[in-house]
Amino acid sequence: MKDLLLVTPPFTQLNTPYPATAYLKGFLNDKNISSFQMDLGIEVILELFSKEGLSELFEIALQQELIVSENAQRIYALREHYLMVINDVIAFLQGKNQTLARQISTEDFLPQASRFEQIEDLDWAFGLMGMQDKAKHLSTLFLEDLSDFITECIDENFGFSRYAERLGRSASSFDKLNEHLQQELSHIDKISIAILAKQIELSQPKLVCFSVPFPGNLYSTFRCAQFIKKEYPNIKIVMGGGFPNTELRSISDPRVFDFIDYITLDDGELPLQLLANTTLHPANETPPLKRTFVRKNGDVKYNNTATQQDYKQHELSTPDFSDLLLDKYISVIEITNPMHSLWSDGRWNKLTMAHGCYWGKCTFCDGSLDYIKTFEPIAAKILVDRIEAIVEQTGEKGFHFVDEAAPPALMKALAIEILKRKLTITWWTNVRFEKNFTKDICVLLKASGCIAVSGGLEVASDRLLKLINKGVSLQQVAQVTRNFSETGIMVHAYLMYGFPSETVQETIDSLEVVRQIFELDIVQSAFWHQFALTAHSPVGLNPTAYGITPEYTDITFANNDIQFTDKTGIDHDLFSFGLKTSLYNYMHGLGFEIPLQDWFVDFPSGFRIPKTSIKRDFIQSCLDASDYSHPKDSAIVVWLGGTPETKSISKSKKGRTWQLNKMIFHDKVESFEISLEKEKGDWFLEILKRISLDEETLLSLADVKANFETHFEDFELFWYSKPINQLREHGLLIL
Repeated sequence: MKDLLLVTPPFTQLNTPYPATAYLKGFLNDKNISSFQMDLGIEVILELFSKEGLSELFEIALQQELIVSENAQRIYALREHYLMVINDVIAFLQGKNQTLARQISTEDFLPQASRFEQIEDLDWAFGLMGMQDKAKHLSTLFLEDLSDFITECIDENFGFSRYAERLGRSASSFDKLNEHLQQELSHIDKISIAILAKQIELSQPKLVCFSVPFPGNLYSTFRCAQFIKKEYPNIKIVMGGGFPNTELRSISDPRVFDFIDYITLDDGELPLQLLANTTLHPANETPPLKRTFVRKNGDVKYNNTATQQDYKQHELSTPDFSDLLLDKYISVIEITNPMHSLWSDGRWNKLTMAHGCYWGKCTFCDGSLDYIKTFEPIAAKILVDRIEAIVEQTGEKGFHFVDEAAPPALMKALAIEILKRKLTITWWTNVRFEKNFTKDICVLLKASGCIAVSGGLEVASDRLLKLINKGVSLQQVAQVTRNFSETGIMVHAYLMYGFPSETVQETIDSLEVVRQIFELDIVQSAFWHQFALTAHSPVGLNPTAYGITPEYTDITFANNDIQFTDKTGIDHDLFSFGLKTSLYNYMHGLGFEIPLQDWFVDFPSGFRIPKTSIKRDFIQSCLDASDYSHPKDSAIVVWLGGTPETKSISKSKKGRTWQLNKMIFHDKVESFEISLEKEKGDWFLEILKRISLDEETLLSLADVKANFETHFEDFELFWYSKPINQLREHGLLIL
């Protein structure tokens, strides 16, 4: 028996668990509140995509005469082939039976329907792709064909990473969702409920907690809650997570509480602890709660009467991933965008470096909400303690830090701590492309295991960047992305079009900037998003300042995305296909010579696409611009290399002989040597020991200079000499 059952409802990701319940379980462990967690989504997927599950799907489709389209007819005709390989394909995608990759990669192993029409582009899209990745992509197409069959013949709301998303997205009224919940259970509903019921019987919880990160999890949550209310009326139900935090802050429809007893907002630890105490030890009076909606006397009430303060980040425990089926997740490669493949391929342990965003000023972002505005970093040593604990628990060494924007100073401290402990992990995160990401910082991050960063370029226009209050310039973005790329860290850029007041000229100019950054290979991956107005962003809170007119509706349920009209009158939807098609080509090294206007051939007649006003060498000129600044005296000096071999040699010139220290260094790629005057060489060998990461306390540049000047003169002349500059290319860093 368990006090609480923590549930992630269908569907989030196939390859890794969403971390919210793991964070909560770790916290509850410390409070001696017993809990069991489950990712209902992956369990439903595994039941659907099995030989038995597919057999049932095919039988239902046939009996109900739902096989209509040519594509569905083809899949049904090939059903025996699907049934024969489905279990093996799933096992392969779970990391088992890897020798199957060679068979999958042949032309006639997997049955093929409409998703395989793109297969002729594989070599173009992937280049000299590895056998395993190619097989993963083909297996993903195989699953997507079956997904299309399910959507057409079984359940129109199905999706691998979302379910009935349209019912949750911008649902200002509960009417549509409520109406759908009165209909008969779908086949997927029945599977979800059966799996949930089995776990409820095993755990016997008193409180079921649904973590709902996205609109695509909302419908399943209510379906499951509806079942619990009917079959287990004594169990209390609470909903929290990203969706309530952003969209249900002004909920007033009491019908919602026919399904859910409580809805909590923002950080869930303290609200859940109080609810657990209330449920496990009920009292007659109304208990004090934290940021919790309840229904009382038929009306929705917000209870925030508890006086306890929220827990600080360092007070929380390491996430606990026990109970989750970690060896059952499925790695897929859905599309050829390299950053998106990181999302769906491989098991990533998800952590945060800091609560909130250290910048928190972007005008399109929900900066008024707690998850953005309350910035609280976690000490690097605590972070690495958690990393080690999670590796021990899960056996997985990949980490995705899911910060809004990871703070550069903390990234530096984290990297140093990882290297000090001689850990081998792989990690990636989201950043702002700000000036603190120097070449040396990027080298350090790479050495610690960082393989990729994603960040918002957003609008490739300095005017709009200022309007967005991004705090960066195009020149700065170009130089920082170059620093990452030259270091071997992949860069993904989030791009935005249709920001309020954006003109056609600015959209075309943004595309030219994007063309140049890909041609110069300082960004390797990107994705265009159309601007969406949200209620809690600075633009949403003050729309007239940005020249837009919101179209408000009566809100009784979800409140986030808002329709609006822009004073420019431009229909930005028209740009979507051209922007995304050109970007797809640029990411694969193609189409750089194509005039920008040619990407928009489907525009209405008479609509003129202007030529770009951006010079063709604009980004190159940004990269060439001098950005050197003398490092601060407080900068830390770090040596990533090893101890060199040393030889004492003599050198003579014009009758004068002097001694030199010849130092031979070996790094993982090459060997090289430098020579220094013996006295300075002896001093430098001692300093190398003190600036290595084996030392507990690292020296600052001021410390190194002061130490040098107790023995010699002209530190700058020595520090910027050819031998030291050579070491700067091989791991001597100023951070």
